[in-house]
Amino acid sequence: MEPLIVPRTVRNAPGGRWRRVAAGEASGDTCQNGGMTVAAVILAASPESALADVEGLPRVRRLADVAWAGGAVPIIVVAPDPTGEVAAALAGAPVTYVPPAPAAAGPVGQMLRGIQAALDEVRDTNAAIVWPARLQWVDAETVTSLIEAHGVHPGFVLRPTYDGDTGWPVLIPRPEVERLRSVGPDRMPDQVIEEIFAAGAVDLRLDLGDPGTTHDASTARADLPPFLGPPGPASGHYEWGAAIADAGDQAMAGEAEDWATDAANPPVADDDRVLTADSARLEP
Repeated sequence: MEPLIVPRTVRNAPGGRWRRVAAGEASGDTCQNGGMTVAAVILAASPESALADVEGLPRVRRLADVAWAGGAVPIIVVAPDPTGEVAAALAGAPVTYVPPAPAAAGPVGQMLRGIQAALDEVRDTNAAIVWPARLQWVDAETVTSLIEAHGVHPGFVLRPTYDGDTGWPVLIPRPEVERLRSVGPDRMPDQVIEEIFAAGAVDLRLDLGDPGTTHDASTARADLPPFLGPPGPASGHYEWGAAIADAGDQAMAGEAEDWATDAANPPVADDDRVLTADSARLEP
């Protein structure tokens, strides 16, 4: 089944107007798209991971720059920093550094630490893009696409895919944070996400065509598969699929509202919780 296809080059501009941006373009906007605020929570397990060189920049600084370019606000970095080098690497960036939770809290504890820091920073934060630092090649347009898709599907957990494989970062809506709190500290990051689906969260997978979502630091940039991006017209104009193709923008808005309402009561069957283009399709 085809994953949901969403535009990836639209970002909120000053005054609430939408504008098109180039890949990787930095912005001074506080990107609260249509009144929503989506944080980026970057998680590094060690100082070495946080400070690893990525094309001349410390890894967490590069990821913070990508998150900002993609429209995430606020940006939180959670990493051990016994020498102060991580905080120094982030100096001058629009980022909040946060010391990690105790190691005994496990990966989920670090996620919750970062999400809480985002809520403390901007109390109206609607969702958090949880981003393990090892995924160092994620493109800024992927961040923008996740934020854009959250605006249409605010109740769903959003995961990017590349060539059929599911990857990171993962957008977690604020209401799903309570499910995170029930996950055990022994679960690894992939298991944490699977457990919130088992508890009832809805899994919406987005084909964003970004190899950085599934290929981590063990793959050199030169060895990455090609960046494909999601299929769609360059104009960025989309309509729903054949079932409501003639209904126009009003039907689009109504369908999105219905899905957001239904998110509070997800389907009982596990495989019904994985939504793809068969149930939510965008076509040119």
